[in-house]
Amino acid sequence: MPTNRPRGALMPRDRDWHPAGYTPGYKTSVKRSPTYALISLDNGPAEQTGPVFGHNQLGELDNDLILNYAKPGELPIGERIIVHGRVLDEGGRPVRGGLVEFWQANAGGRYRHKKDTYLAPLDPNFGGCGRTITDEDGYYSFRTIKPGPYPWPNGVNDWRPAHIHFSVFGHAFAQRLVCQMYFEGDPLIWKCPIVKTIPSKEAIERLVAPLDLNASLPMDTLAYKFDIVLRGSRQTVFDNKLEGM
Repeated sequence: MPTNRPRGALMPRDRDWHPAGYTPGYKTSVKRSPTYALISLDNGPAEQTGPVFGHNQLGELDNDLILNYAKPGELPIGERIIVHGRVLDEGGRPVRGGLVEFWQANAGGRYRHKKDTYLAPLDPNFGGCGRTITDEDGYYSFRTIKPGPYPWPNGVNDWRPAHIHFSVFGHAFAQRLVCQMYFEGDPLIWKCPIVKTIPSKEAIERLVAPLDLNASLPMDTLAYKFDIVLRGSRQTVFDNKLEGM
């Protein structure tokens, strides 16, 4: 991922930091987990150079999920929040100009997706997705509605805690990392079969965004802070890098 600064050898990753591919408590991992030993491959020119995203293709409201799908004069239903933080490399240096995408369920716990059949209603004024670009300090910010939890067909009564999905791109679309952010104080975090696949309590806590009253807007919007670390022994746990490579 781009940092615009020279750096030396990368810090080694702790392979116990990420969940194993095969975790029967998370049922879909049984069929999706690899059956052979993993092989680490270097990126080639196709992965390092393209295709790329256009910075000038972002819309004015792409980082405002409260307004970017709402009808004129209307607003989505739910708790208004700000999510903000920095994207950093293993040395704590900012990742500048990185494309950060985010998507989520609405306040009732339902995604605007044709395959989501949860009985909670769709919100006609909430699309649930957006994107932004990190600034010179690696900083990003967006407004949204706090998502609701929802049931899913894993166990008899399994629920996903409220969460927001993040995607961070590098120089090319093949350089993509995906993770989920949870909210401080949610009791469902520690009961979720997906979260339980992560072997380290500290790693799980890195996915939990604390309430940040200093960044909140009085009488308007609460804020949560979520920093993303791309590499190193204590990087953020990424959904599509479960092996920790």
